[in-house]
Amino acid sequence: MYEHKREGYVEPARNFAIGKAKGPWILILDADEEVPRILADNLRKISTDSKSADYYRLPRKNIIFGKWIKHSRWWPDYNIRFFLKGSVSWTEVIHSIPMTKGKGADLEADEKNAIIHHHYTSVNQYVERLNRYTTEHARLLVKDRYNFEWSDLIKKPANEFLSRYFQGEGYKDGLHGLALSGLQAFSELVLYIKVWEKKKFEAHELGVDEALDAMKESEGDLHYWQAEILLKEVGGLKNRIKRKLKLP
Repeated sequence: MYEHKREGYVEPARNFAIGKAKGPWILILDADEEVPRILADNLRKISTDSKSADYYRLPRKNIIFGKWIKHSRWWPDYNIRFFLKGSVSWTEVIHSIPMTKGKGADLEADEKNAIIHHHYTSVNQYVERLNRYTTEHARLLVKDRYNFEWSDLIKKPANEFLSRYFQGEGYKDGLHGLALSGLQAFSELVLYIKVWEKKKFEAHELGVDEALDAMKESEGDLHYWQAEILLKEVGGLKNRIKRKLKLP
């Protein structure tokens, strides 16, 4: 067993662990994840198949506040986690997409193929991680010379909420979906306020009309997604009627 200093995010520890691995195949798991027996058996078969890909994206079953979240971009939540040594590595950037070599493949987005991720168990835990992650993200944005604008504080959270709750169908997860979409939007707000903080809280004279104009863009997106959902519901009703009446 090897120890690695706590960095506040996982990427450095993953590269360290990969470097210590002795076998040809590597499975990456975080401390709050588990592999069901069916998935473990499937991965063993893959590791002995000469026609296997070099790396695999596995779906994750995210359990948040005691419920499996199936929408709002929390499912299938594909991650590259099973691979031949030398085919995958991570940068030192938080939540970065790994660099890959060779042929990749996805396991079917089915519960039997999914890593179980015991994600946030409390609001306190969510907020604690939010604070840590947004601090690091803000640092990286400023390092990359991100051009902060005051409207980010309106548009970024609004877009995050709309994309998760409407586009990502978070409403299908009930109150959990609403709460998580709101928390993700809050995370975006905190992130860009921290970017502003790194700009020494530069003052900006802001009129009500300017704020309203920024909000109108998000209002237009809201109306769009309302119409999309209505069309889906009407289409679903038509299909049910056709099946009931056995119409073509």
